[in-house]
Amino acid sequence: MNASSNKKTQVLLADDHSILRKGVRMLLESQVDLEVVGEAKNGREAIDEALRLKPDVVVMDVSMPDLNGIEGTRQICAQLAQTKVLALSMHRDSVYVREILRAGARGYLLKESDDEDLLKAVRAVARGEAYLSPAISDAVLTDYRRHVSNPVDLLTSREREILTMIADGKTNKDIANALNLSVYTVESHRGSVMDKLNLHNTGDIVRFALRNGLIS
Repeated sequence: MNASSNKKTQVLLADDHSILRKGVRMLLESQVDLEVVGEAKNGREAIDEALRLKPDVVVMDVSMPDLNGIEGTRQICAQLAQTKVLALSMHRDSVYVREILRAGARGYLLKESDDEDLLKAVRAVARGEAYLSPAISDAVLTDYRRHVSNPVDLLTSREREILTMIADGKTNKDIANALNLSVYTVESHRGSVMDKLNLHNTGDIVRFALRNGLIS
């Protein structure tokens, strides 16, 4: 934190496990320069709370119900330029790291990391710096060299959101209700997704989403 300022770094915690949120909150609030201003238990709540609170940092779980952390990160970063996202995840698989960094996250920390690593990561991300768990940095570099482009980039933000919901087992009607769209509009987006990605059925959509870290 800037020594000339008394302003605390404001943090929003997004994780579907309340015990983990409680532990992270206690750790962060034990620091004079950090303040937890809110919590969310799924990706959609994370977006709503981030827009309401405009925190400096969102500590975001990757795998959450009702919109995962990757799409939550994408939407927060698109709407709040000053808010930085730090992914906190149990997943070592480089696909999750790649996709949430592509979505706009500034850092990725494994949940098995110690307290000092978490504090370092939050402070680094708040300063606008990148932070990766040392345990995954080699895997990320290797993965980056292999994937300089990705078919997910062909999709609009709405199409990515609908693809994820389809892969999570939601029906067109469920999606229409959740997003306040007509079933016809959802069907149109679904058709566009399948055309762009050369997918032929729901099973193809699920497999694509799994391969690209959109669902766990």
